[in-house]
Amino acid sequence: MPEYIDNYTHKGLRKKLVSYLRETVGIKDERVLEAINKVPRHWLLDSAYYNLAYEDKAVEILCKQTISQPSTVAKQTELLQLQERMTVLEIGTGSGYQTWILCAMKARVYTIERQKELYMQSSRFFEQMNIRCNNYLGDGYKGLPNIAPFDRIIVTCGAPYVPEELLKQLKIGGIMVIPVGEKEQRMLRFIRKSETEFTREDFGPCLFVPMLKKIQR
Repeated sequence: MPEYIDNYTHKGLRKKLVSYLRETVGIKDERVLEAINKVPRHWLLDSAYYNLAYEDKAVEILCKQTISQPSTVAKQTELLQLQERMTVLEIGTGSGYQTWILCAMKARVYTIERQKELYMQSSRFFEQMNIRCNNYLGDGYKGLPNIAPFDRIIVTCGAPYVPEELLKQLKIGGIMVIPVGEKEQRMLRFIRKSETEFTREDFGPCLFVPMLKKIQR
């Protein structure tokens, strides 16, 4: 097991990041900011990128994917209006950073990754760090119908369209946050009002790696 160090320098950089997210980005949910302050983002990066861990930048990880910039993670998480013990379906485990933030907020997290290499890496990391979540290798477009419905769904990759199967897996009153579009994406939030009725809100442009169907083994 690698030696994971979180020293005063790292903690100080996280405090600066949290101040930036609160004062410049405009994040108001203190529970989101508290989770970001707790999670050592540098542990999820190659050591060559440690100097970028607490800058507001996306960083490349395995399989030509990225760990999203902290402001993006904070904004998406804030839009979820998450409460403790809620069930959350995350589409796109990636590095596990967003997963860890949700777990730090005491959600019950189910996360899906399509890239086997990333799935294996995150599985090992979650076990080493005793991060309690349920992670799966699979097709995010299909969700987890056998476990649904979920209080919240968060999609951390750009979908070309809104997957109907995911909307069906929301509880009444549930929220889904998803970036939608191909070349240009918009951050959308859906709230399920009834079996057939959803409200839709648009929170502006964003940029994510694409959401693909094929499982990469």
